[in-house]
Amino acid sequence: MSDKHNAYSKEQLLALSLGAIGVVFGDIGTSPLYAVKEVFHDGVSIDPPHIIGVLSLIFWSLTLVVTTKYAIFIMRADNKGEGGIMALMALALLGSREQPKLHFFIMTIGLLGASLFYGDSIITPAISVLSAVEGLQIMAPTLDQYILPITMAVLFLLFVLQAKGTHTMGSMFSPVMIFWFAVLALLGAVNIFKAPEVLQAANPYHALHTLYELGWKGFVIMGAVVLSITGAEALYADMGHFGLKPIRLAWFWFVFPALLLNYFGQGALLILNPAAIENPFYLMAPDWALYPLLILSTLATVIASQAVISGAFSITRQAILLGYCPRMNIRHTSGDEMGQIYVPAVNWILMTAVFVLVLTFKSSSALASAYGIAVTGTMMTTTILAFIVIQKLWQWNTPTSVGFLAFFLLIDLSFLLPNCLKIPSGGWLPLLVGLILFTVMKIWIKGRQLLFKYLDERRVLFEELEERYSATPLTQVNGTAIYLARSVHGVPLVLLHNLEHNHVLHEQVIVLTIVTKEVPYVDEAHRVKVRAFGKKRSFFRVKLYFGFQEEQDVRRALRLCSHEGLVIDPKTVSFFVGSERLSFRRYSPMPKWGRPLFKFLTHNSASAIEYFKIPVDRVIELGIRIEL
Repeated sequence: MSDKHNAYSKEQLLALSLGAIGVVFGDIGTSPLYAVKEVFHDGVSIDPPHIIGVLSLIFWSLTLVVTTKYAIFIMRADNKGEGGIMALMALALLGSREQPKLHFFIMTIGLLGASLFYGDSIITPAISVLSAVEGLQIMAPTLDQYILPITMAVLFLLFVLQAKGTHTMGSMFSPVMIFWFAVLALLGAVNIFKAPEVLQAANPYHALHTLYELGWKGFVIMGAVVLSITGAEALYADMGHFGLKPIRLAWFWFVFPALLLNYFGQGALLILNPAAIENPFYLMAPDWALYPLLILSTLATVIASQAVISGAFSITRQAILLGYCPRMNIRHTSGDEMGQIYVPAVNWILMTAVFVLVLTFKSSSALASAYGIAVTGTMMTTTILAFIVIQKLWQWNTPTSVGFLAFFLLIDLSFLLPNCLKIPSGGWLPLLVGLILFTVMKIWIKGRQLLFKYLDERRVLFEELEERYSATPLTQVNGTAIYLARSVHGVPLVLLHNLEHNHVLHEQVIVLTIVTKEVPYVDEAHRVKVRAFGKKRSFFRVKLYFGFQEEQDVRRALRLCSHEGLVIDPKTVSFFVGSERLSFRRYSPMPKWGRPLFKFLTHNSASAIEYFKIPVDRVIELGIRIEL
């Protein structure tokens, strides 16, 4: 994705920018539904000085975090055009190969950020759709009792439609979101015209003065101000789909101005009518426009939710390919777009969690307490990883890179610390989700390391294999045997197991290892490496290289072996796959509490046969006992 987005025609740039408006900015674009209301919900007086001060805090949060940190700095840290926490972590790891402690730190920070992202993926659909439907309280207070059922119905439909793919829905995303932002701007501009003094909020003095004057309460409201920048991570995460220039263009020339106009418009409304704090977003509109606005808001929040759900699918696939979580069934929902995927397990877990969330918290105000800590936690991990990339790969001088870290880390902390106060009232939820997922990933990584160590200790070289069976009569059969191996060295246990019990050797034996590189994509020219072993040159080591954004289709990749001089007849191939039975030694390095978890994850991970697109009718599974 990196190179082809560097040069655009005007038509391409415009098309990609419009597409980005529909996908990238859904989350941050629906924040005006609840952000201003929640800031004043924390007890700030609704008078002109405080209204202008709060608007100034929102203005400078958008300017410093979304515009400066993400659009200008972080988005430069692309991994061959791809963005997101996993891509950034992989990039940071490139500069730490010779430093084990730094490598461990980067992985821990990256996995923590990814875990918190899932917390965000649960809360965003709940708070977005609920805040839109809550407009009924303004239009028809008697329908208040139907807010939760309608919210649940909309969310249920959203998750059920995931299996159909986002292609059909995606075609309407851009027009709806363009119209949404245009309405945001129009509503804001009309109200600003009535009270133009709100434009003073662009002066940072009002933000700083408000924080100083409010003291402790000023510290607390920063936990609500962060709601105005939720979704900033999407600018970076979706960079691989649209490119750097289109996202920047859409943000600077359309989305950012529309958001500012709407926030300032809400402030102008509050100056004229403080009682409008009940729901300043909807009360900006004339009465005749309320029901159309409710429908538009619901559509916009569904699109915002869709973007976050798709992001959860994408980050799950990246984590699987990088070896950070067990294999899961992944379905590709489009024959044209590789990035359009559906992960059933993640979808239903998210849906269950979102339903529990809506039924537990019951209002967007209650959910706001849980929202901020997931967002700010992810932002902080991004800042730290970006600092490592800046210092190790870009090689900025120390004062500049440390200055970058200190400045943006201070901003992140100004949002994170106030949200820590909300842990008892809901902030515990994303932390709990993050902790569970972080623990699962760490145990999975630990188990895989022990498994690789076990295999490495029992490694047998091809030359040793020939010597071992030179005196043992083996029956040679026609055809090709392909043995899947985790390690890139030596003979896999499944091959040794087959020879020991069946005493059968195919005329052509291929040991196949699939390697995931810490880059998004691998060129077809570098996809396959073949090496021949043995006196008769009948043993082959084949390595297939994939990027962490690619589908690992073994059948398709094996066709490329012919370019390396290795001919494989698909009609005579047998795939041998090891079915591992795990047990643990009494003094295993795996903690006792983690052993049943790793066994559960291994047992329930998706079959390698289905995951790697291996023809089921050509597979032979052999049971192997492994003691870690």
